[in-house]
Amino acid sequence: MAAAAKGATLLPAARKSLFTTTATLCASRGLRSLSCSAAAAATAAPRIAPQPPDLIRWVQREGGFVHPALRVTDHPEQGLGVSAAAADGDIPQGEVLIQVPGRLPLRLRRPVDAADAVLVQLAVQVPEELWAMKLGLRLLQERAKPDSFWWPYIANLPETFTVPIFFPGEDIKNLQYAPLLHQVNKRCRFLLEFEKEIQHNLGTVPLKDHPFCGQDLNSSSLGWAMSAASSRAFRLHGEIPMLLPLIDMCNHSFNPNARIVQEGSVNSSDMSVKVVAETKIEQNAAITLNYGCHPNDFFLLDYGFVITPNPYDQVELSYDGTLLDAASMAAGVSSPNFSAPAKWQQDILTKLNLHGEGAILKVSLGGPEIVDGRLLAALRVLLSADPEAVHKHDLKTLMSLDEQAPLGPTVEASALRTVLALCAIALQHFHTKIMEDEAILKGEPPLTTELAVQFRLQKKHMILDVMQNLGRRIKMLSPQKSNA
Repeated sequence: MAAAAKGATLLPAARKSLFTTTATLCASRGLRSLSCSAAAAATAAPRIAPQPPDLIRWVQREGGFVHPALRVTDHPEQGLGVSAAAADGDIPQGEVLIQVPGRLPLRLRRPVDAADAVLVQLAVQVPEELWAMKLGLRLLQERAKPDSFWWPYIANLPETFTVPIFFPGEDIKNLQYAPLLHQVNKRCRFLLEFEKEIQHNLGTVPLKDHPFCGQDLNSSSLGWAMSAASSRAFRLHGEIPMLLPLIDMCNHSFNPNARIVQEGSVNSSDMSVKVVAETKIEQNAAITLNYGCHPNDFFLLDYGFVITPNPYDQVELSYDGTLLDAASMAAGVSSPNFSAPAKWQQDILTKLNLHGEGAILKVSLGGPEIVDGRLLAALRVLLSADPEAVHKHDLKTLMSLDEQAPLGPTVEASALRTVLALCAIALQHFHTKIMEDEAILKGEPPLTTELAVQFRLQKKHMILDVMQNLGRRIKMLSPQKSNA
């Protein structure tokens, strides 16, 4: 209780900082950042309130449950988060670690007054793919209130985030990966445009109906709110994104020791959300959840971290006949025919959604598949001169790398060598070599530089792993070709 009272005295100053902690975002051909000195620090970002209320006590006081062994600590491997720091021994599998009652999650709600109605009107203008901005508006609404029920939660949020929209311009360039740069640029443009929309829409709203208590929003505060929501929100059974106090301080792992369980429907009065021990949890272990099996693009863009190594990391390519012709020639594959496929080949490409109106031309290398199934099937089909042999197999077989040479070892070797050449081309799009990246990381650079270099370095290692895998497969095909 004392901690909560102490935090409450900091309300005016902390609320004022809502719009002053970051510099204004500027857009240009080379991206400019929502820069913040805290984002470049090597330590965890400071909280909204310098001495925030005790989050565990607040959850307990509001009817929630927190296992006695749990504390919010700075874990040596996971960073700031929930851990079993006060455990006397192991926490058994199946025990409830955290239970949050239905009144604690923060989410968009049906309007209960004029201010809510204005907020909903603003949220409607946000595209669905940027759902985090919709929830972020709700977060800003509560942060602006001097008497918000959620202040103990909001006071514990980071003052800034390490997502790329906050990177200095040079570190955005340091990503060296066009698909992510496109997404960063897209979000920055949206924030600038949305700032103008909000200022226009709120210009004539009376103070009593103003969703942010009369305070102006700018692209920096909008970026903070969108980043808070994207990095901390959960979508459970109802698919409605919501912020779950304390639960959102559990860090990520592909092999988590806990899982989330929702009880009751999202809109029911008895809804609650639990974190349950998935495995035995040792003393001092961080409590981890699986945020999803995603590439590093997703984790860096939405969460502000990079996983190394990441078995789900990928590089995106655009399916392009001219590029594939060049790759096959570089690989020494005779008579490439990617830019002018025969009619029967076009028909299969259409089924793969790689040809014709509405085709989706984005393919990938890496991840569990190693080679995008649609890309692999297309190469196999286009390198085959025997339509009868191709039509003996369904698309699932043609798309599977586990199927050993369905069209024969010669076609398979040519297809895999073409993918190897595509890997080499993908590597050339990075301006630095692996040794250079490793040298930068050894020099203990600023955090945003470290994240950018880790991101591109992981991509390069992933491409090399794909090349080694394909190289082994090609060697295994050599005896089959000889026998053929």
